[in-house]
Amino acid sequence: MSIGYSVPLCNYDTPVPVSDPNPIKPSHRGGQKQTAHPRGHARNLFERMFEFLHPGPDSKSELMETLADAEQRELIEPESLQMLEGVLRMAELSAGDAMVAAPRMDLLDIDAPYEELLASVIDAGHSRFPVFDGQRDNIIGILLAKDLLKIQRAPELNLRALLRPASFVPESKGLNELLRDFRSNRNHLAIVVDEFGNNAGLITIEDVLEEIVGEIEDEFDDKDGESSIYTLADGSQRVAGDTTIAAVNQSFETDFSEEDFDTIGGLIAQHHGHVPRRGEVVEVGGLRFSVMLTRGGSVRWFKVTRAAKPSA
Repeated sequence: MSIGYSVPLCNYDTPVPVSDPNPIKPSHRGGQKQTAHPRGHARNLFERMFEFLHPGPDSKSELMETLADAEQRELIEPESLQMLEGVLRMAELSAGDAMVAAPRMDLLDIDAPYEELLASVIDAGHSRFPVFDGQRDNIIGILLAKDLLKIQRAPELNLRALLRPASFVPESKGLNELLRDFRSNRNHLAIVVDEFGNNAGLITIEDVLEEIVGEIEDEFDDKDGESSIYTLADGSQRVAGDTTIAAVNQSFETDFSEEDFDTIGGLIAQHHGHVPRRGEVVEVGGLRFSVMLTRGGSVRWFKVTRAAKPSA
């Protein structure tokens, strides 16, 4: 009686490795095919098929259209859409596009008396000021408004010792890179220079952020119907550009017409022939309107004083 061993039938010419997790199996058509792909490979194939049927945006304009469509379908909030569009637009802007031009910069003279410096700081209302020595192009540092108060308590202090180093950037510097620099070096203001090294203007971190989130309101902006006319320390008035004509007439006892324009900004622009820029002065109806701040192509704040009466 012989004892035999049961041996599975196989093709010894084409052995199948035991360690192969995906062996080659004969197909029903007589050929050979591989078993199903791993799950990751199948998912990649599905993604490729989906991209073929629904191709994604190939340009920035198509991406913005896709975001706008998502907002219309209420997938994202309108405020989120505005910020996303701002981020995309900011990538194409440089410091020269968002800066305050040099002629409209509020500067302080290092040799000016303390009273004059304090009056300039109060009138402008900024927290930081470039300081020049001799000529306006010779910026020697940045003065924080709060540091100026130290001289009042200690008159022996030297103003030069209170200056912070000034940061200079080229006009071509991208806003993305500039914002990264502002965050890393903790500077909130930079002097913009042109290709010849001359001062072209200045830019703040607020100017950069407003390209993303829109206008950033300050403590003087209207809230819940509060007045948009404020009295400054020197007795002049700070008036918002969107203040109604009726409010101006009541506050200054003027008789500006309310038929053609609703706001004082529109009336001044019409009288001046165009929207005045920062630093320009317009006299209308016995009042002197000095442009303090502009935003988005319109005047945000005027400084209003009584116009000097002509001599007899």
